[in-house]
Amino acid sequence: MTIMNKIRLALAAALLTFTTATSALAQAPLKIGYTSVEYVLSQMPESKQIESQLKTYSSQLEAQLKTKYDEYQTKGEAYQKGAATMTDVVRADKEKELQNLQQSIQEFQRNADQSLQQKQQGLLKPALDKLQKAIDAVATESGYTYVLNSDGATPTLLHGPKEGDISDMVLKKMGVTPTAAAPAPGDVSTKPAVATPAAPTTASKKKK
Repeated sequence: MTIMNKIRLALAAALLTFTTATSALAQAPLKIGYTSVEYVLSQMPESKQIESQLKTYSSQLEAQLKTKYDEYQTKGEAYQKGAATMTDVVRADKEKELQNLQQSIQEFQRNADQSLQQKQQGLLKPALDKLQKAIDAVATESGYTYVLNSDGATPTLLHGPKEGDISDMVLKKMGVTPTAAAPAPGDVSTKPAVATPAAPTTASKKKK
């Protein structure tokens, strides 16, 4: 058998395998569903608890930031009133102290922003894990091969039939009765109920 004949046989075998696999895939039922994760989260009772805890945590951070800023403001006013009578050494020391306080405030806010995000992620994780299990269960029971997410400005799903929306099925699987209509695929106006509370704002710099 020549080398060319061997190559032809190998190609024929490969083509047959590919054709058989493609035919099997074409015969297998393919059922695609979609859901809005934001919508489902907003309907879950955990969303209100998460929002409440985030607001409480944010308020605590803001109170700590305010305490730091009040100290900075008080010392800044004292410096302005007494600067004219201070010696160069004392004045330099006071200015250094104010600079350190200002840096401390800015660093605290950066850390507070990160801490708030981490807090939100930590609170959301159990709810998202619960949601994923419900999606898996609904997909298995209803024969969905894939389930896509329809949220965001650039959603995974741009269009789909209403009967493909499993959002309410997922909620019912978790024992939640839907209280609002599920958003249409690609609806960017949908807002999650669990929103990050406003982070502490940076204290304005005190002029010397």
